[in-house]
Amino acid sequence: MKQFTALVLFVSCTLLAGQVSAHGEIGEPSDDAKGMAGAMGTIEFKPSDWQQGQRSWWKDSDGVAPGVAGCHVGTDEQGTANGRMFGEACLPDGLLVESNPGKDQIHGHSDDLGHPDTFDCNAWCVGEGKTAGMCEVAAAPPCEQSARCACK
Repeated sequence: MKQFTALVLFVSCTLLAGQVSAHGEIGEPSDDAKGMAGAMGTIEFKPSDWQQGQRSWWKDSDGVAPGVAGCHVGTDEQGTANGRMFGEACLPDGLLVESNPGKDQIHGHSDDLGHPDTFDCNAWCVGEGKTAGMCEVAAAPPCEQSARCACK
């Protein structure tokens, strides 16, 4: 059943996000997401232009901020953009894929694989003092598409 669930998640993310593919739950929330309402854990994401065996460098435009649509921008080790990027995404089950770590923090991805957090937007919004919430697609230039938690 775990393999089937991971396959469904992989196919759904590939179709929905268009730019990245997910490979299932792999761990606890990141350090930046720990203790935040709605934090579900991290998943492994592979960019559509995956560079197998390569260490890649990235910085996140918004840090761990579920209410803000963010863009994960590829860089070199010094932080110079290299044209690679991917936005955050809504999974078919309504969870938000939220890139990490902190805003503009240059960090490496071993084997070019990222480990974003997932958030239950309703739980996050309630934790923020709102009535309810859901994941919605939103703009986050320079990424063509991203997502965020929208609260009511």
